[in-house]
Amino acid sequence: MTSTERPSLSQYLNGRDAADLAEQLHRCCGSARWVEQMSNARPFRDDAAVFEVAETVWRSLGVTSWLEAATHHPRIGERNVTGWAQGEQAGMSTASNATQDALVEENQRYEERFGFVFLICATGLSAEVMLTAIHERLQHDRDTELRIMAEEQLKICRLRLEKLVTA
Repeated sequence: MTSTERPSLSQYLNGRDAADLAEQLHRCCGSARWVEQMSNARPFRDDAAVFEVAETVWRSLGVTSWLEAATHHPRIGERNVTGWAQGEQAGMSTASNATQDALVEENQRYEERFGFVFLICATGLSAEVMLTAIHERLQHDRDTELRIMAEEQLKICRLRLEKLVTA
């Protein structure tokens, strides 16, 4: 591999020491159990195995870990978002003040109703699409919403794993 080539995701993860690996994985998912189980799954044979293990581990964890991971995400529409979340929520940058204010208000309603942050894989979505999604999801029961939130976290996790070697 030349100095300008990026390692594959599996090479990148396999080559980290334990502390750095945990830090990098935590950037992708805020569940301590997910990070631990991913760390213990090394070495990964290839990138497909990384994504397969990530999904299998995530689906095995359950509500406590899903809720823990959700606490590591800023609210959609929150101002002053930084890091990966800023890029993921880029659709907010062109939103009107009214749309941004509506998202802030709906996030509060959502959290009061369900007890956790509204989570959506926002990459490529406009603020208006996210606002429509939160309106629709406010109609669900808590169990349905927990499953949807977990699936959205999994999508975010996959994108963030890819960012480890592309960002």
